[in-house]
Amino acid sequence: MGVLDRAWYARPVVEVARDLLGATLVRRTSQGSVALRLTEVEAYDGPTDPGSHAFRGRTARNATMFGEPGRLYVYRHLGLHYCVNVVCGPAGTASAVLLRAGEVTSGADLARSRRLASGVVRSERDLARGPARLAVALALALPDDGADLTDPAGDVVLEAATTSSGSVLSGPRVGVSGDGGRADLFPWRFWIQGEATVSDYRPAPPPRPRTPRRVRPQTQAFG
Repeated sequence: MGVLDRAWYARPVVEVARDLLGATLVRRTSQGSVALRLTEVEAYDGPTDPGSHAFRGRTARNATMFGEPGRLYVYRHLGLHYCVNVVCGPAGTASAVLLRAGEVTSGADLARSRRLASGVVRSERDLARGPARLAVALALALPDDGADLTDPAGDVVLEAATTSSGSVLSGPRVGVSGDGGRADLFPWRFWIQGEATVSDYRPAPPPRPRTPRRVRPQTQAFG
């Protein structure tokens, strides 16, 4: 399988997202290598997309999204876990694809040991089922932000799919609130039909109702 070159990523984000399904992500460390076949992803289209980190412009956190395509964008979600994205489109467009789930195809023992160190593993399908689990199984964290996926000798590479990924389904993105979570506007979660590793869909929680401020009654002094 060939490592995908930079030109492959320099395309519209929805095209890249669909084509990532069935591709193999390989992570090499001193402990060994883990490879997984991507089964679920989500597309985010920068300043035109209210669900994207880049919707309101460039920050220290999302700077990698504005760089060249074919790089990893890794961020910490709610201070709890890491999420792994692939930067795509021309440099400056800040589009990226969130890697939501995959099937571990090699290095399962290493992936399992990492997952057990951080939580419970109920079954093999759960090793990289969901973006946080995927990051743990591959030992990807903030130091990997900006890693070059196109370097064949790199620590993280993406290899093209060798066979058809099967039927691809699409729907609303998980946990995205507001217009960015609307299925009619952004049906940009893509997954391979029938794959056991695909995560469950969860809509964003409804916004909390605002509690009206209590106004203290003014007192009048008499003297």
